Amino acid sequence: MIDNLVRLAAEHSEEQNPLLPPGPELLVGTIAFAIVFFFFWKKLLPNINKVLEERRAAIEGGIEEADAMKVEAQSVLEQYKAQLAEARHEAARLRQEAQEQGATLIAEMRAEGQRQREEIVAAGHAQLDADRKAASSALRQDVGKLATELAGKLVGESLEDHARQSRVIDRFLDDLEEKAEATR
Repeated sequence: MIDNLVRLAAEHSEEQNPLLPPGPELLVGTIAFAIVFFFFWKKLLPNINKVLEERRAAIEGGIEEADAMKVEAQSVLEQYKAQLAEARHEAARLRQEAQEQGATLIAEMRAEGQRQREEIVAAGHAQLDADRKAASSALRQDVGKLATELAGKLVGESLEDHARQSRVIDRFLDDLEEKAEATR
């Protein structure tokens, strides 16, 4: 039986080419392929193309959006740089103005200090002159009084006539002042 089968297979294999299927099988395979191809072409291929088109549009839209964002970011960066440069320029200008105002204020304060110093010195000189005159006047009176008392003790009489006493003392002191100025 095995021998019969082997012989039958050998006869059958000699008749048919193993690369070519039998005719009815080839016809059924071609019809099945056509049905599957038609189904893919009508149903599946449009869906695949639609998904691919949506994906392409999304990618292109993303690229365009990214380009637009890049342009906008570049614009914002340029504005920021311009504002920063303007702010630096403004800060430098304000710093310069502050330095100028400070210098002006210092000059004004120095001038005010100089004026106040001169006023104080002038007031001091005036006070010294007033004090010198007051001391000179008090000294004249005291010297005159002492001189009158001393002269009265020497003469042995009272020299209490104030008008005469005042004239004598004034003449004496004026003579002393003239001699002092002449020696300077």
